[in-house]
Amino acid sequence: MGYSVQAIPLLNHTVITEFILLGITDQPELRLPLFILFLLIYAFTLLGNLGLIILIKIDSQLHTPMYFFLSSLAFVDVNYSSTITPRILVDLLAVRKTIGFFGCASQMFMFVICGSTECILLAVMAYDRYVAICNPLHYAILMSKKMCFRLVSGSYILGIFYAVLHTVFTFTLTFCGSNVINHYYCDIPPLLQLSCSDTHTNEIVVFTQVSINCIGTTLVILISYVCILVTVLKIHSTESRHKAFSTCTSHMIVVSLFYGTIFFMYLRPSSKYALQQDKVASLFYTVVIPMLNPLIYSLRNKHVKEACKRVLKKIL
Repeated sequence: MGYSVQAIPLLNHTVITEFILLGITDQPELRLPLFILFLLIYAFTLLGNLGLIILIKIDSQLHTPMYFFLSSLAFVDVNYSSTITPRILVDLLAVRKTIGFFGCASQMFMFVICGSTECILLAVMAYDRYVAICNPLHYAILMSKKMCFRLVSGSYILGIFYAVLHTVFTFTLTFCGSNVINHYYCDIPPLLQLSCSDTHTNEIVVFTQVSINCIGTTLVILISYVCILVTVLKIHSTESRHKAFSTCTSHMIVVSLFYGTIFFMYLRPSSKYALQQDKVASLFYTVVIPMLNPLIYSLRNKHVKEACKRVLKKIL
């Protein structure tokens, strides 16, 4: 494709100092339509998530642990989308899609923080629903302000730890061949394929961390919802049963979408990576899901809809 390698000679190697992202498409006629599409998605993502954060902040009836966690998730989604989508927009219009070594490392660092933190937050939200439905008498004690803050802080701390781990392990490898990344952002699998070092340890680290994070949080979510299901089925009132289920369905939809693509992307042997296929799959959790989350939670949550009406009534 006529790309050149920007590098510096070092001993017998040519060390990469910048990368070239192939992006989503190499078809010129698709770039403008895709640019408009992703610009609209990004605008809707920012509007939806920031709007949800502001709504939860200003409406006193939403000052509960459930909505505190939801606003934290919305904040992560804003950062998630902002780490990936602006780069997509730039590259769709750019002739030369280069990203510096440090820029690539920074993007991966932020991407891993957001992805790992979102996984943990989704588990925290499931646990919150479990306590609310299965142990309502102790809910105020178990989910106090201090505990909620600790759970969210712990999610970020673990996310930062995982980000440091993967960024250090990936960018201490030697990149001395092609600098063309067959992806639209700096993700771990395509970078490992470019390295001329032995990446076996890196692959084990990725598989182990994703397994611990995703499978661990998935177990928390599954156990929480099994307990919720058992408790709800014991409720004789149809209205109360429906109310209990309605607080969980939005979360389960988000969990299914997010975890489905994560497992598909990372819990496979490296020999089974198909980067073109992975581009499509990763679009769901990096671009589409951050846009859908506020929509799913807003449309299926009567308290959010009522809060919107209250705020609009005050404004108008």
